[in-house]
Amino acid sequence: MTPAAQVSAAIEILEKLADNRRPAGDVIKEWGLSHRFAGSKDRAAISSLVFDALRKRASSAFVMGENSARAVMIGALREARGLSPEGVGLLFSGEGHAPAPLTLQERERLEQGTLDGAPAHVRGDYPEWLGEKLEAAFGSEAAAEGAALSARAPVDLRVNIIKASRDQAMAKLAHLGAAPTPLSPFGLRILPGADGRGPALAAETAFIKGLVETQDEGSQLAALLCGAEPGAQILDLCAGGGGKTLALAAQTHNRGQIYAFDDDGRRLAPIHERLERAGVRNVQVRAPRGKADVLTDLEGRCDIVLIDAPCTGTGTWRRHPDAKWRLAPGALEQRQQDQRELLDQAVRFVKPKGRIVYVTCSLLREENEDQISAFLGAHPAFSALPASDVAEKGGLPELARFASPHGVGLRFSPLTSGTDGFFVAALQKGDVV
Repeated sequence: MTPAAQVSAAIEILEKLADNRRPAGDVIKEWGLSHRFAGSKDRAAISSLVFDALRKRASSAFVMGENSARAVMIGALREARGLSPEGVGLLFSGEGHAPAPLTLQERERLEQGTLDGAPAHVRGDYPEWLGEKLEAAFGSEAAAEGAALSARAPVDLRVNIIKASRDQAMAKLAHLGAAPTPLSPFGLRILPGADGRGPALAAETAFIKGLVETQDEGSQLAALLCGAEPGAQILDLCAGGGGKTLALAAQTHNRGQIYAFDDDGRRLAPIHERLERAGVRNVQVRAPRGKADVLTDLEGRCDIVLIDAPCTGTGTWRRHPDAKWRLAPGALEQRQQDQRELLDQAVRFVKPKGRIVYVTCSLLREENEDQISAFLGAHPAFSALPASDVAEKGGLPELARFASPHGVGLRFSPLTSGTDGFFVAALQKGDVV
């Protein structure tokens, strides 16, 4: 397929996405199945175009003066890819499978359209209904935070220190341009190419042999801030595919015991292969078994209970730009209920002086500081650790500068820390000395 034909395909997919709230990946896959002539490189290029357009959907529509799929794609080629009006015009030639030529109005908007006077939600490329909530979290920086969340994310890797040092892993990935992450001592970062695509890591020897795992630097920091020590008893209450479980196993040097649980056994399925590849030996996977309580033996025994809570995922929009346009107010309410239940559930597993570490990949106060405040009001036996103490226990005292201005916990975001958006709070059973 020619680049112009790929743009046509991307517009077609965007039109389908405008009619429903389905994940973009599903619609892109369906398009590929019904257009077998498109090779893997074509599909990857089309996917990248679609996600760039979704990243800049609001600002592109504003610049172009309309919100059709075609207008959004035209605007995104300028806003996300930096193409000149002449460069966009070459793709919209009307020849072969190219989109119809640019109209006079479209060319004028490309040449003269700006974001001057645009409201914050347009400049930040997020849904208008979230405006108040993001302003409550970031104040006058809400639009800037949103714009940072609409940029492409790098590929971050966590070096598995059970098998290799960061220098050793970096040497094996030097051909990909891997460089140290600025905050995580175990992270490597690979910048995306000009087309937004990352490397095929699954084919890399370092990945196959378990020297590295894909994990955003913010997620790595969240695991480090658990302050896990060798010999600790740790319950990962929402383990999912096991990303933070693996990080905790490396931190404890395979000593102690980590229990990986998730109330949806299907989410746990990938963890077994990942544990084997990483050489992890101190993790027990506790999959749900009907109505049986598979965690009853852990009551009052855990040094750390990690809650990697289900949330709106507002902090991951760089990687999942379609998610921000699919998010509905009802989903926020449901996630808040899930979070409250998990916090209440975690209480029974914590031993005296043990900790609950609460983590979200959300930037909304409703899911973060507000949840912690409500929990502390309902559970007077627990006390919040100051951000400086959490950072110190994690061996990264410099992270104290990310202390939340809205209460306890630490906040990370693309604008402030160069990571995905994360919130981390530690709650100790007993008074904090």
